[in-house]
Amino acid sequence: MTHALPGYVCSEDGTRADVRTAPWACPVCGGPWDLDFTPDPAAVLEPAAGPNSLWRYAPVLPLPGAFSVSLAEGHTPLIPLAERIHAKLDFLMPTLSFKDRGAVMLVELARRLAPQRVVADSSGNAGTSVAAYCARAGLECEVFVPEDTPEKKTARIRAHGASVRTVPGGREATAQAARAAADAPGVFYASHVFNPYFLHGTKTYVYEVWEELGGRLPEALVVPVGNGTLLLGAALAVEELARRGVRPPALIAVQAEAVAPLAQAFAAGAEEAAPVEQRPTLAEGIAIPAPPRARQILAAVRKSGGAVVTVPDDRLRAAQQDLARRGLSVEPTSAACWAAVGPSAPEDLLQGRTAVIPLCGAGT
Repeated sequence: MTHALPGYVCSEDGTRADVRTAPWACPVCGGPWDLDFTPDPAAVLEPAAGPNSLWRYAPVLPLPGAFSVSLAEGHTPLIPLAERIHAKLDFLMPTLSFKDRGAVMLVELARRLAPQRVVADSSGNAGTSVAAYCARAGLECEVFVPEDTPEKKTARIRAHGASVRTVPGGREATAQAARAAADAPGVFYASHVFNPYFLHGTKTYVYEVWEELGGRLPEALVVPVGNGTLLLGAALAVEELARRGVRPPALIAVQAEAVAPLAQAFAAGAEEAAPVEQRPTLAEGIAIPAPPRARQILAAVRKSGGAVVTVPDDRLRAAQQDLARRGLSVEPTSAACWAAVGPSAPEDLLQGRTAVIPLCGAGT
């Protein structure tokens, strides 16, 4: 029943909108939506009694009632990587990425709203995930990708039955093209950046860590950050679990040195990030020159007592190779966190704290 869906709210100007009729962005400021939803901290949360999917956390998710979209996503294992560092193996998700956590929420929402087609923009992982879940839900899907997106990624999107629209230019040009298409009638924009339902899916990453660590969280969560969807989802979960008496961790955001608007803003003490030049990097998944939620990301990191750091490509590649020698084959972007806090890191960012890092993708 769509009448029970939590509505959108703009954190910048307070604009509110019904999810059934809202545009994809705030009509006043053009910024991304947040969600008018706060789980009841007294609600019983027994994930082990739930289904073998992300929906095991239904009491803290914003989609009420029965759900039908799932590929048995979530509940990925946590393994020790170093003395005080664990890795969460999100490469065991259905499409090899944590993006499945958000995509299943967006597609379930789309199924309930019954659009004529779903549109998404992505350099690869998010597009593949949305395409896969749209296939599961029987929804028509079109994914906009930058012209330099590797063929292996576009092939995966097409394999799920989605159409691929190649856009000249980089990530920003691609996003603009998708947003123009999203303004057409009957289109649901499955934006992993602008739609907050995605963030309430990615927050299950932290709920799973909490469950796997026996009702506690590590002292730090280290996350690769481009648009910040995993970090902001983590921040939501940390706040929600804090209301249940769980001690919150520091959030450490890792960016590629070549494209690091958030790191520059954090170092300068700025509340907003200025756009930077789009430059090549192995960590293409986090090479976002102008993150729409930059202000929220910086605020979340500072509130947690964390930091935003960068890693150069040479250390990133070395970290990827080191993980492979430990039996963990991941994509270059995912290796950024190990490059930042692993044994070859030039400084001890953790300062003896326990930490968890996510691992996604297949190594290339």
